[in-house]
Amino acid sequence: MDFKNFLFKYRSYTPIPLALIVLYNSQPKFPDAIYGLTLILFGELFRISAVRYAGGITRTRVVGAKKLCSSGPYARTRNPLYIGNIIIYCGFALFAGGENALVILIAVILFFSFQYWMIISLEEKILFTIFKDEYVLYTQNVPRFIPQLRYWNGLSHTNPMGIFKTISTEKRTLQNIFLFSSLIIIKSFWKF
Repeated sequence: MDFKNFLFKYRSYTPIPLALIVLYNSQPKFPDAIYGLTLILFGELFRISAVRYAGGITRTRVVGAKKLCSSGPYARTRNPLYIGNIIIYCGFALFAGGENALVILIAVILFFSFQYWMIISLEEKILFTIFKDEYVLYTQNVPRFIPQLRYWNGLSHTNPMGIFKTISTEKRTLQNIFLFSSLIIIKSFWKF
């Protein structure tokens, strides 16, 4: 298995060492904790918006897709789930605070920028193989990462899932957000 496939397959687990560093160094303080929680909420809302259109198929360990999703947030950026993840992790770095919060925030940004750059290059290669000209047209109209203001009314017109089904699909991420937030709060009461 090459490195890009490894990162894709284990993308849910590779941030664990970084999460442990965030937790170990955490010392939440007002107002940074509020800013962090706001970012976490915004990032998760961004993810929920993307999951409504892409569905649970995004929780796969195999690169590929049965159809090209270019509706909803996918009409503004090709990678809204990854953007949501970065926002959530940056939110956790701010929420956790601590003496090294700025260094950890920079490490979070660098880590995810590298990981997603590798994963996205793998995904794009495979999606081009599957969808050919359709994918080329999509890449010509929708940016890889930074969302555009203009909504591209292009190839697919996927109807979004209902909110309850979306929440059900997103429950693991919501559980992880709750668990990690709780650990940061609990750790703030322990004095080492």
